[in-house]
Amino acid sequence: MNDETKKQIQERYERHLDKGERFWPDTIFKDLIMSLGIFVLLLLLATFIGVPAEPKADPSDTSYIPRPEWYFLFLFKFLALYGQLPLIGKIEWLATVLVPVIALGVLTLIPFIEKSPQRHYSKRGLSISIMTIMVIGIVLLTLMSEVPTVSEDGSTLLGTLQTIAGIFIPVIAYFLLFVFKSNNRLMVWTTSLVAVSMILISGTVLALAPEKKAEETEVATTLVDQIVAGQDLYSVHCVECHGDDGSVAIIAGVEGLEGEKITPINSRDVLYTITDSAMYEVIAYGRPNAGMIPFGKTYGGELSRSEIDYITIFMRYSWDDRFEAPEVPELFPPLAEGEVPSYDVHIQPIVKRYCISCHRAGKDNNNYLMTSYEEMLATGDNAANNIIAGDENSYVLQTIQEHPILDENGEEIISMMPPTNALKPNVVDVFIRWIMNGMPQTAEEAATLSVTPEATPAP
Repeated sequence: MNDETKKQIQERYERHLDKGERFWPDTIFKDLIMSLGIFVLLLLLATFIGVPAEPKADPSDTSYIPRPEWYFLFLFKFLALYGQLPLIGKIEWLATVLVPVIALGVLTLIPFIEKSPQRHYSKRGLSISIMTIMVIGIVLLTLMSEVPTVSEDGSTLLGTLQTIAGIFIPVIAYFLLFVFKSNNRLMVWTTSLVAVSMILISGTVLALAPEKKAEETEVATTLVDQIVAGQDLYSVHCVECHGDDGSVAIIAGVEGLEGEKITPINSRDVLYTITDSAMYEVIAYGRPNAGMIPFGKTYGGELSRSEIDYITIFMRYSWDDRFEAPEVPELFPPLAEGEVPSYDVHIQPIVKRYCISCHRAGKDNNNYLMTSYEEMLATGDNAANNIIAGDENSYVLQTIQEHPILDENGEEIISMMPPTNALKPNVVDVFIRWIMNGMPQTAEEAATLSVTPEATPAP
């Protein structure tokens, strides 16, 4: 920088000072206003949108895959793509240490590499080009962070495209920028072509990416949600032995435990003497000597710590008279006169609450599964008779009305269902209406079958 240039810069600085624009308090005031606006925005987002809660930490859950925060996802993805490179892909310290250090070093040295005294963006081609490619790369790597590098069918096409867009093209671009650093026009063209290429390839990757599966684990954040979640889990894992209200004292209908005497878990003897932590241990570890299998993932079961906690909360607020239960929503919406229930709205929650504990894979249930609409209609040793549209002699209707199914010799082949306690009349009524009206699956199908009663004319 020669003396003439320094003089011009000093004169420009003096002119700005004469305009009254000073770092303090003018610039600081603007920064303060902007910071306050961002703070208010974050406060509003946290209040009205919030952050989805994750399940309680469970060291026994080996299926949990830790992920970095969103602002580190690009590095996470870069490391995954780097691992696809032949030879050097296995040397992780290159990607985790050397490459970031080089990148930071280049950013630090840019002012010393591009020594132009001009501050206008059109005169700072190298700096702007490097940052443009870097920002686009960070954004695209973040967007592709959930896309696998290898498809379920073993194809590596997605991984190859991601590596090209996230590593090869930027590296080649940086090399060309330093070659063309004295030619501003070539740098602009290089940056434009590189940016378009990266965006197009990344867009192709996102379009071809398999649809992300919905998370199976839901976190109950309110007491009501926890009670409902606990009741659903209890219905699946506990009803078979303890009954839907926890009052069973002698187990019936459970292979290997038939006739076993147990203490009703809704009794004060259990609820008053066993703490929540002890209850967790009983459910998680089970009682092998009494035939109760472990349910906690730590001991080979299916339930996480949060799920066991939900069951405990349900038991406390349902049966422990020391706890005042909040108002819990109805299992299904009540039916009006002439209304036909549907599987999605009425039958599914009933089955989940009262039936699925026994009628799922791995249970002694005459091979009759009830975990889906299709299974209810088509599975079982007596599939042809279990559910028959419009037939009140369907086995399901007979058994839930406490009429066991007998064979030609008068021997019982299917007992009443559920085997512990009879269903409530309104639940039985839902099943009767559903089967007698052709078992509609959706609410829309049921609505077409429903009959609105005519108003009685006034006398």
